[in-house]
Amino acid sequence: MKVFVTGATGWVGSAVVAELIHFGHQVTGLVRSSDKAAALTASGAAALHGALDDLDLLRRAASEADAVVHTAFNHDFSRFAQSAQQDRIAIETLGSVLKGTPRPLLVTAGLAHIAPGRVATEQDVAPAELGYPRQSEAAANALTAQGVWACIVRLAASVHGSGDHGFIAAMIALAREKGVSAYLGDGQNRWASVHCSDAARLYRLALEQAHPEPIYHAVADESICCKDIAGVIGEQLGLPVESREREHFGWLANFLGADMPASSVHTRAGLGWTPCWPDLLSDLRQGDYFAR
Repeated sequence: MKVFVTGATGWVGSAVVAELIHFGHQVTGLVRSSDKAAALTASGAAALHGALDDLDLLRRAASEADAVVHTAFNHDFSRFAQSAQQDRIAIETLGSVLKGTPRPLLVTAGLAHIAPGRVATEQDVAPAELGYPRQSEAAANALTAQGVWACIVRLAASVHGSGDHGFIAAMIALAREKGVSAYLGDGQNRWASVHCSDAARLYRLALEQAHPEPIYHAVADESICCKDIAGVIGEQLGLPVESREREHFGWLANFLGADMPASSVHTRAGLGWTPCWPDLLSDLRQGDYFAR
């Protein structure tokens, strides 16, 4: 299968590319620099220079592929609304050349705000109310209504593993800076998590399905309290573990205070997907998070 991947050198995208190549698929990845293009080519994929704003390039690449995986997203949270708008337009553009074909488009989304206060399932609908900036799911659902085989992969709050530079890495950096491994409030809010390699395998299995489902949950650990995550970070760094107010966390506060547990029961049954890599807390204790 010829697969076009956006965000091909990103944290999740690079794992997806490696997984697809390992199982014999031909991959073309979107990259923004010559250095990233060289790294992608060395991995066995073809590199396509461009950005998410290069809409003609996206159309051409999608039209030449048997399937499209969209993992790219600008995680500059100081301009999150603009990034969400860019993401929506890119999804619409990719899907515009897939209408009426059996070629799938896998769209990456998150689990934030899906089902606050309870465990989210694949049957839950993403919020459409004004003020929720990320529009990945709304864009994918609109394409489905137009005859595109658009599937949504919701990633757990923590996609962990060697090289992780997301929320967990930010928590560790903040703990080192402040001299305390902190959690917000009572720390009982919950996060789902998944190892990056397990998530990559889910993308591949979804692409290889003859009749893919509309929503998949890349979730291995359904519910981990943020206080427990802070506890392992403190244990590994030899720092006290304490509650702090929102001001302590800066931009991280909105995420560290969110309750985002999620189930993947339907996904596991539909794909035959069983996570096999270490869980988050084990990865924190055994991985390379504190050697960086």
